[in-house]
Amino acid sequence: MSQKITKEMTFHQVLQMSPEVATVLGRFNLGCVGCMGAMSESIEQGAKVHGLDVDEIITALNAIFKD
Repeated sequence: MSQKITKEMTFHQVLQMSPEVATVLGRFNLGCVGCMGAMSESIEQGAKVHGLDVDEIITALNAIFKD
C-alpha cells in the first residue's frame, strides 16, 4: 500500500515516513531536518516561503512511496 503525502502535512510528519524524504527535500534546497519550523510548518507554507512549487515537491515526495 502506498502512502500519500499532502501539502497540508508538516515537514515533521513527512520526515518520519522515510529516510529518503530528507534526500528529496535536499534536492529542493530545503534543510528541513534541522529547521525549527519543521515541527509545525506545512509543506505548502515552506514551499511558499522558499519560492518553490509545492506541487513539484509533493510529486517528488510521493514518488518515494510508489508501489
